[in-house]
Amino acid sequence: VSVFNALFIERDATELVVGGDEPLYLPAGESGGLAQVISRLDYFSSALHEISHWCIAGKERRKLTDYGYWYEPDGSDAQQRMFESVEVKPQALEWLMTEACGMRFSLSVDNVAQPDLGASREFKQKVSAQALEYLSEGLPERAGLFITRLLAHFQPACALLEKNAFSEEKLS
Repeated sequence: VSVFNALFIERDATELVVGGDEPLYLPAGESGGLAQVISRLDYFSSALHEISHWCIAGKERRKLTDYGYWYEPDGSDAQQRMFESVEVKPQALEWLMTEACGMRFSLSVDNVAQPDLGASREFKQKVSAQALEYLSEGLPERAGLFITRLLAHFQPACALLEKNAFSEEKLS
């Protein structure tokens, strides 16, 4: 929280708020003076996941509550695959952020009612490939700044993330 807020409150008028009942993004007009990235109190990954969405969202999406996304309750295998198709980039960024913090990453399948419906192999492959692409081709600007600060804070002896940490086999 302190790393994010020190970097983005002044720069982007956005703060990370921990302790929401559900993760949520509120644009500045709805939350007062600052936009808010709101995460659950009890999940470290919730904050990083919400931050990853914020890092990807363009200027117009950041004007909309939850970037204009809608919530679907747990559903079918087809709905799960649709969820996976839009979660590749955010989860790849979340993985990079988690690694920068020195923590272990777990894919989110967002299907609580059907725990046996885990992440597909294709999803794991795509998230791994996207993480490696980000490391090779470059990160979205805010994500790059945040990951650099996370590394400096949590792993000061580590200047860069290592590509060998982002193989499909490491995803759970």
